Amino acid sequence: MELTRYEHACTVLERDGDRLVIDPGSLSRPLGDLHDVVAVVITHEHADHWTDEQLAAIRATNPAARILGPEGVVIAAAAHPVERVGAGDTVEIGAFRLEFFGHEHAIIHESIPIVDNVGVLVNGSYYYGGDSYTQPGVPVEVLAAPCGAPWLKIGEAMDYVLAIAPRRAFAVHDAPLSEFGIGMHRARLRWATEQGGGGFVELEAGETLEV
Repeated sequence: MELTRYEHACTVLERDGDRLVIDPGSLSRPLGDLHDVVAVVITHEHADHWTDEQLAAIRATNPAARILGPEGVVIAAAAHPVERVGAGDTVEIGAFRLEFFGHEHAIIHESIPIVDNVGVLVNGSYYYGGDSYTQPGVPVEVLAAPCGAPWLKIGEAMDYVLAIAPRRAFAVHDAPLSEFGIGMHRARLRWATEQGGGGFVELEAGETLEV
């Protein structure tokens, strides 16, 4: 399975000619040129993780692609046929087995409503928690670790990586950070990954990784 990292929180996985898009949001490049997309997973309703324009473009090129997300996404993206998924659900689509974990977005501030959020484990190897610190409770080959966000304290992100102890990790959700900040936070996540015997990958937008 090949993983391509896009900007911010978006990744695309490819296996046996099928593609899976995760969190195509407002801070990622347009993805309407992708073919062979069998599914789109949206972890939660915030615009940096999905937009109507991104979904419409993907569906125009891939009309049979299924869209999956929690209840909040079903409501927010009502113009699209979103299938509701939640913690404990498993869905098989094309070359992908998707297992979902968690219920809620991490707390930003008491004045800001908490929205639905799911993490997703793909083919038992790649895990991405969306905007949460939800742990899947199973071994993880590759972890997409959050790097910078209004809800994120880097020490908490380090503890999240320490708890999961992935074999490999790379940083996502970094658009709010400066170039210096990205480097500093990646160094912290590298340390946390290495404590569990894993390796940290400096994966830039457009680069790929074998999972």
